[in-house]
Amino acid sequence: MNTKQLKWLSYLTFITMFCATFGGTVVTKTESGLGCGHEWPLCQGKFVPAHTIASLIEYSHRLVSGLAGLTAVIAVLCFWFFAKKRRDLRVYSILTLVFVLVQAFMGALAVVISQSSAVLALHFGFSLIAFASSLMLALGARRMDKIKDLPVQVELPRVGKLFRNLTWAVTIYSYFVVYLGAYVSHTSSAGGCSGWPLCNGKFIPELSGGVGIAFMHRVAALLLFILIAIMAYHAYRSNKGNRELQGLGITAVILCLMQVFSGAGIVYALDKPEIYFFVALLHNLLISSLFGILCYTSVRVWQLSKPSALDKR
Repeated sequence: MNTKQLKWLSYLTFITMFCATFGGTVVTKTESGLGCGHEWPLCQGKFVPAHTIASLIEYSHRLVSGLAGLTAVIAVLCFWFFAKKRRDLRVYSILTLVFVLVQAFMGALAVVISQSSAVLALHFGFSLIAFASSLMLALGARRMDKIKDLPVQVELPRVGKLFRNLTWAVTIYSYFVVYLGAYVSHTSSAGGCSGWPLCNGKFIPELSGGVGIAFMHRVAALLLFILIAIMAYHAYRSNKGNRELQGLGITAVILCLMQVFSGAGIVYALDKPEIYFFVALLHNLLISSLFGILCYTSVRVWQLSKPSALDKR
């Protein structure tokens, strides 16, 4: 299996994970988590469920998640046997498979046994790691295919420890923000703050119940945007010889900015269900993509902080 075939397999793995993540968001936003009752893997006692909207949404998500798991297994086997020199790609494929299985297990557990909002938010967190791993696999395989024809090894400028540590800190913090956002959704606290950017017309509202949860998420998201902007600035100014890092930094800023405005859109669409649904989907997909980009950037700065950073490994 050559590098081009591995690249397209990584794309397929990412697409199936994207669909699984998208489907999970649809299940949450349409409150279809119990569309199949408290049964798993059957749906209402059947392999093919009754044609209710909730059951079709939930069962379709199960099927897509199963397909994502199968694709992840194939990716692990292919990258393990045909990309032996690319330890990073093999790790990405394994992480994708592991967290697909973890989130599937937690999803099944949530159906069979009622879970708290904190645990349900963690379910989204694990699916996010699976999505990010598949995105890193796709980006890494694309890069492997791109550099395979380089006649010589090209040494890239090294990344300083300060920028490396900043990138890692931003990535870890972004996961906390994502978890907090998922907690807002599962506790139905999105309406805790009316208006934007002020919360209920105040800079600092009364921090109780859903208001406190929603306000904490807003503050955390604002801090994340500031940190990403700082990271992108250093990526652009300190790595002029590395267009990849510059591009990743710019992409992260754009995704984060879109995420902020989509969050504002959720606030203004709360009383418009037909609009709210699509804005909420966009919000989740943007943060998933942002987290994936940050994870990939974290790996690249780690690779480029080594004594010899060659563009062909």
